[in-house]
Amino acid sequence: MGVWDLLLVGLVILLGLCGVLLPAMPGSLLVWAAVMWWALKDPQPVAWWVLVGATVLMFVSQGVRWALPPRKLRASGANRRMLAWAGAGSTLGFVLLPVLGAIPGFLAGIYLYERLRLGRHGDAVAALRTVMRSGGSGILAELFTCQLIAAAWIGAVFWG
Repeated sequence: MGVWDLLLVGLVILLGLCGVLLPAMPGSLLVWAAVMWWALKDPQPVAWWVLVGATVLMFVSQGVRWALPPRKLRASGANRRMLAWAGAGSTLGFVLLPVLGAIPGFLAGIYLYERLRLGRHGDAVAALRTVMRSGGSGILAELFTCQLIAAAWIGAVFWG
């Protein structure tokens, strides 16, 4: 696979990661489709293993999301800016503390946004709890899954 094809796959994966945070975009489906396209264009064993792992992770993620409460983020006061802070915190946490840092990073992003907006620690913690109970946990599960798939793809491209 050429550099331009890999760059295009990476951009679709990045678009999918951003799409997880937007309610109208099928972000996880875009990430999975990009990995599938890469595996079909570059038929090596590592590519197929990444595709199989991505498919299994997507099924597990869907099961977890169905077990969680439905998304009602608008009722909790969540907006796109807060989700951007949460996504940036999750990505930063994923990079700084590989894999496990995504979860506290997501929570920290929401907390920082609410702390800046509301001004007090207690109010920010209460808002964080409300957001996580009203659908933030589902977004976190889907974003974490997509980040794992993206990390596996990057690892396979550079070291596979």
